[in-house]
Amino acid sequence: MSAFSVTSTVNSYPTHPYREIKEAILGKKYELSLVFIGQKRAATINKTYRNKLYSPNVLSFPLSDTTGEICICPIVAKKEAHAFGLSTKGYVAFLFIHGCLHLKGLDHGDTMDAQEKKYLKKFSLS
Repeated sequence: MSAFSVTSTVNSYPTHPYREIKEAILGKKYELSLVFIGQKRAATINKTYRNKLYSPNVLSFPLSDTTGEICICPIVAKKEAHAFGLSTKGYVAFLFIHGCLHLKGLDHGDTMDAQEKKYLKKFSLS
């Protein structure tokens, strides 16, 4: 069984088949922690680890070749979802996919865009 956990410091977050998405992208042996955080915590983490002064929608941290952590800020996602043509729920799933692809080693660009679309379609997310 794969090691996967979801925790939250916010009141609510969308539910999705996160484990299944993670296994499709990173494999069953990859150990992943998904954390839903508020804007203040997102900004603090972004400043601490990336020296950026804003609240990001998603942060992904590879801890080793087989372990990582993804932090998603649902409040920021809600503000941005419409601009991406997705519901808030669908956009949170997109951000999770995006974070997993970063942990897999992909950078922003055409390959990542194609993979994001592939997984959104595969899991019927919008």
